[in-house]
Amino acid sequence: MALGGTALVDGAAIVEKTKSTVERERWDKKIEFLLAVVGFAVDLGNVWRFPYICFKNGGGAFLIPYLVMLIFCGLPLFYMELALGQFQRCGCLTVWNRICPAFKGIGFAIIVIATYISWYYNTIIAWCVYYFFSSMQEDVPWKTCDNEWNERYRCMRYPTDDRLNSTTGLFCYTAHNTTSCIFQNQTQTSTEQYFEREVLGLQYADGINHVGGVNWMIALCLLGVFVIVYFAMWKGIKSSGKVVWVTATMPYVVLFILLIRGCMLEGSMKGIIYYVTPVWNEIAKTDVWIAAAAQIFFSLGPGFGVLLALSSYNRLNNNCYKDALITSSINCFTSFFAGFAVFTVLGHMATIQGKEVRDVARDDVGLIFIVYPEAISTLQVSPLWAILFFLMFITLGLDTTFGGLEAICTGVLDEWPVLRKHRKLFVLFLIIYCFVGALATTTYGGIHVVQLLDSYVAPIALIFVVFLEAVSVSWIYGVERFSDDIKSMLGFKPGIFWRVCWQFLSPAILLFLFIMSLISHVPQPYAQYTYPSWAISIGWIIVMSSLSFIPGYFIYRLMITPGTFRERLRAVFTPIEVPDHGYAEPVPV
Repeated sequence: MALGGTALVDGAAIVEKTKSTVERERWDKKIEFLLAVVGFAVDLGNVWRFPYICFKNGGGAFLIPYLVMLIFCGLPLFYMELALGQFQRCGCLTVWNRICPAFKGIGFAIIVIATYISWYYNTIIAWCVYYFFSSMQEDVPWKTCDNEWNERYRCMRYPTDDRLNSTTGLFCYTAHNTTSCIFQNQTQTSTEQYFEREVLGLQYADGINHVGGVNWMIALCLLGVFVIVYFAMWKGIKSSGKVVWVTATMPYVVLFILLIRGCMLEGSMKGIIYYVTPVWNEIAKTDVWIAAAAQIFFSLGPGFGVLLALSSYNRLNNNCYKDALITSSINCFTSFFAGFAVFTVLGHMATIQGKEVRDVARDDVGLIFIVYPEAISTLQVSPLWAILFFLMFITLGLDTTFGGLEAICTGVLDEWPVLRKHRKLFVLFLIIYCFVGALATTTYGGIHVVQLLDSYVAPIALIFVVFLEAVSVSWIYGVERFSDDIKSMLGFKPGIFWRVCWQFLSPAILLFLFIMSLISHVPQPYAQYTYPSWAISIGWIIVMSSLSFIPGYFIYRLMITPGTFRERLRAVFTPIEVPDHGYAEPVPV
């Protein structure tokens, strides 16, 4: 069923249109496209977020809701965006001229969300860069309490410190012939102090109310990240397609090495058992299913505009159905595989500290910058393991950044083709804009800005964006018309399973997630920090700043369209452009 009318364009007009346009840039090799998609989908969250979510929500039993949500929501949406981008051959703005002009605001919302994400996501990569270079020493700098950044009176050496009385729980520090004691819960490990006091400089800030000045070392690391991103993107997929050979494969090499090393540590099996042991009564809880749906959704990445952009450079007859199955499977396997590498180390930490695994695992960036570095500091040749670990995270992050910014570039350049010959300048402008926007996250209290943005930029707005996208494709453009588009590319129509998911199951799951996110959304702070009410208000303003483009553009489009109200309403729901398939391939009519 399609609400929009049929565009009054025949096959001859399509052929004439394609003759008048320049052939679209294409991937040099199919493998470069696959690596780019995998590199975007597999990001930092696969390594630190998924293992914790799995462990927290039933261990091995969590795989049941996880796989169900993959099959009925994640994979259908992933396939839909790859097929949509490949057939329409355009980015997140122009595609709505060919589906439903009334919802073109979705494309603008995607671009706004992508820029917000670039403001904080690249700062996390910058922290990894700082650790990467700091590790190039005789020993890792976070191992001791004898550095200028340490508060020595409450800095506890990891993994054991003879100043701690395990019976009384008191930690005593002697200086200038005076002994002072505090309780263990008032102490910090040397690794925690390194991250908070040396890397972030939290001692110079007072929460989000007073974030302090810019931490110029982090700002320089961020600048280095954006320089790499610029030269990877300035020539389009011709340059980024070569970079992903390294950035998309390197994490797997390092992850495998870290897994082997982790399995050799004392107590590693304790961590693995905690990770995979099924807790069957957990899967009856609604929260577990919500967690599974959210993890699948944000792991595969529909709605970011990236899958549309990357697949738009494919050949028309490329088997995007097979690509969707392959890349989504790799993504989910990576998440599960990474859990073993993470929990072997957590099991080792729990063993040497005499704690339970749940007491050392954590669900924030502390897993990357505190928990794992603590374990690394106990290993022989610890700088080598630290360099490998943070190299893995840098490459994971860069791939996702390439994809997010390429979605913006493709969307804007397709909408305003005159800018294509100035791509290098446009990418430079975009990089400068993102760097300036990210400076707030490089302040001494920047981690609170990062967590606020991470809590509000994508989790709510993006779910609603994809919900509208699924409804637009299936109900306005029409699932039958969309299926015919796929048949013209692949030679066969999608089966009934895919069409039912696109029309009913996936939108229903997304709508449920959106409603739950509105009802129960709580910002995820760092280290139990409580956000003031004004900061939470800013978070909701951020949400609305992207979503407001959807009704705003609809009203604008309705106003500029001639005719009676009924004629205008029908016109804005009718496609006004046809796909440009280039003249190197047959054009379906």
